[in-house]
Amino acid sequence: MQYALRHPDQIERLAILNAPITTASKLPWKIKQLGLPLAGEMLTQDPLLVDRTLEGGGGYRVEDEDLDVYRRPFLKSSDAGRSLFATVQNLKLQQATAEIQSGFSNWEQPTLVAWGIKDPWLPLGIAEAFTKLVPSASLVKLEEVGHYPQEDWHEKVSESLLTFLRRQVA
Repeated sequence: MQYALRHPDQIERLAILNAPITTASKLPWKIKQLGLPLAGEMLTQDPLLVDRTLEGGGGYRVEDEDLDVYRRPFLKSSDAGRSLFATVQNLKLQQATAEIQSGFSNWEQPTLVAWGIKDPWLPLGIAEAFTKLVPSASLVKLEEVGHYPQEDWHEKVSESLLTFLRRQVA
């Protein structure tokens, strides 16, 4: 989203799925702890962290073959965990969401906000506030979908994206 704000001439339209898009967005403790010195360094080396994080964000059991794709980098090297640790430590969420919130108030390109309403970390109110702020935004509420819409219910995500992408852009 920050890239889109910095390069609007390269963006025809934008789709957003359960992302921190306003300053009301908070980093969940489950993610915040991954950046803690020592504790975060140990937690981010655990391949089962992927399972707990994906399933915790949606409330659904993710199939083992899908989890294997996410686990694989953690099983091959400690680099994936070290990278995740550094990312969380250096995340400047309040600064990023302030830029997004203020920048998108003048956004003109068509924008879809497709939101899993069962997201335990980013409530629907965040999406509703954002779509009121952004004149070109429309909100699609994804029933029975959590924080990871593409994992929780890809059919609903695909349907909303296809409808949005097939619309003519003026």
